Amino acid sequence: MNTKALHQSGFTLVELLIVVIILALLSAIVVPQFAASTDDARSSAADTSLSNLRAALDLYYQQHGEYPGALTAVPTSACGGTSGTGVATGGAGATATTAFLEQLSLYTDADGGACSVADANHRFGPYMKKPQLENEPFGESNALEVIADADLNMGATAGDPGGYKYDSQTGKIIINIAAEAGR
Repeated sequence: MNTKALHQSGFTLVELLIVVIILALLSAIVVPQFAASTDDARSSAADTSLSNLRAALDLYYQQHGEYPGALTAVPTSACGGTSGTGVATGGAGATATTAFLEQLSLYTDADGGACSVADANHRFGPYMKKPQLENEPFGESNALEVIADADLNMGATAGDPGGYKYDSQTGKIIINIAAEAGR
């Protein structure tokens, strides 16, 4: 009988252990890199979103002399479509939030009155395509808290509710999470 016919080729236990150790080392190096790239992508998305919002706020300010939410969105001149309803009582709270969103997503007159149709009176804007903010990438919320504190050092609300925080007096907008509020 031929001894070569009885000899089977294959991997030894030592060779298999070496391959498993190499794979474990590679995964220990690669997996944290993927986690870091996810965090980097969220940071980049947040920076882009805030940059777009700040550009819209600056343009609104240039055309109206006030930031959105500081003025009432109810038009004083005739509106050929649906009129805004947000009343900026002191520039803070739920009604200021409504005014903010209407003033950025509808056509506005010089006094901040919002209308769904562009006409001779409502010739400014819209500054955003949708009537709501996009979800921020960390807490994945589009909630908006509007304040009127005139505080350039504004920080996130305690409890990290997520979404956005906006000061209608300064035009400052941040992501409403303490770890991200410095953006």
